[in-house]
Amino acid sequence: MTSEEAKKRLCLALDVDRLSDAVRLVETLRDRVTLFKIGFQLFTKEGPGAVQAVQSLGGRVFLDLKYHDIPNTVAAAAREAVNMGVYMFNVHASGGSDMMRAAVEAAASQSQKSNTTMPVILAVTVLTSLNDRILTDELNINNQLAHQVTHLAALAKGCGLDGVVASPQEITAIRERCGHGFTILTPGIRPPWIKNIKDKDEDDQKRTATPSQAIRLGADYIVVGRPILKADDPAEAADNIVRDMTSGC
Repeated sequence: MTSEEAKKRLCLALDVDRLSDAVRLVETLRDRVTLFKIGFQLFTKEGPGAVQAVQSLGGRVFLDLKYHDIPNTVAAAAREAVNMGVYMFNVHASGGSDMMRAAVEAAASQSQKSNTTMPVILAVTVLTSLNDRILTDELNINNQLAHQVTHLAALAKGCGLDGVVASPQEITAIRERCGHGFTILTPGIRPPWIKNIKDKDEDDQKRTATPSQAIRLGADYIVVGRPILKADDPAEAADNIVRDMTSGC
């Protein structure tokens, strides 16, 4: 993998409070990162204007709102995601097959109607903050975490979704179950130099890997937030992550 290819597969999580901070990060890093994740924090504060701001600076947007509701509600949200022109958005696979199909059908219909490119639609399998104990003791799901992830991935594929959001630890199992044409976006990325990042003790990710490990395992995209956002030099941190990604091939 070349560094240019790695840059296209690195997604920066814009987990900041203010649009001005997000804009500053995109302006600083757009030569190093092409895909930017907008999640609950920034979208709740700034709304669709955050999407428009990133796009105006040449960035692609992964709208990480994890839609999880009745099928009609999710279908309506999917249409609006298309109208915003996002590159990618996601839903919770645990919303079930009817909900996931509704999202795909609504997005496809709206894309055709507006003559725009169909967004990549991913399903969230099991959050990277969860582990086997939480899955069993708190959520009462009597299935090993890895099996639950692959089950939900296969369900999403059967509903026509493009891929899943899953931790690095489940990439191999998903590939075996869903094949190589199925997109895997991987959060929980922690570079080898993470000890230099502030607030490491507050890290709530439980199933993690380094950038090179995730790429070697077969991730199509990796999502990185705090290791770049909290670095003394975010540009240098992004460069180091790109280098680590290329070493994974």
